[in-house]
Amino acid sequence: MYEQDPGYPPQGNEGGAIALTLKYHPIAFLMGLFKPRVEINGHQIQGAWNRTVLPVQPGQYHVHVHVPYLIPSRIGVADLNVTVLPGQTVELEYRAPMIAFMAGAMGAPPQKYPGMAASIVLLVVSLVVLLCVCGGCVIGSLLDNNDPYALPALGNGIRAVVAGLTALLR
Repeated sequence: MYEQDPGYPPQGNEGGAIALTLKYHPIAFLMGLFKPRVEINGHQIQGAWNRTVLPVQPGQYHVHVHVPYLIPSRIGVADLNVTVLPGQTVELEYRAPMIAFMAGAMGAPPQKYPGMAASIVLLVVSLVVLLCVCGGCVIGSLLDNNDPYALPALGNGIRAVVAGLTALLR
């Protein structure tokens, strides 16, 4: 961390600013329940899921962002060193991760959501398992089998639904 004071508000006309945009993906809607924590040179700033412009003196700053959570207690940790020149506004964007155990992404906009590929893979695997379970129940209900280890027959109602769906697909 830097010893330099963040300089709130900047003195005179030669001040600069850090514009920080904090985002989470709509699929990770539970993130909206938690306010992100932002620190500049160790000084905590009020964080919110939007764009915040923080006036600072020209100089070098260490920006830290994380989201307080349940387990683990801090997710999406991201750190970045930035240099603010006189009269300059440094645009930064933070994206919270899709998976709780990953780091966040922070830098010049636009940033990508960390863990997006892994989230898509997990979603596809979950859907395949769900389809296999549902398909197994439907197939088991169609079989007239007295095997005690077979899935229980669900009756004529399921047969009628499957027959109707089969007729629609023809």
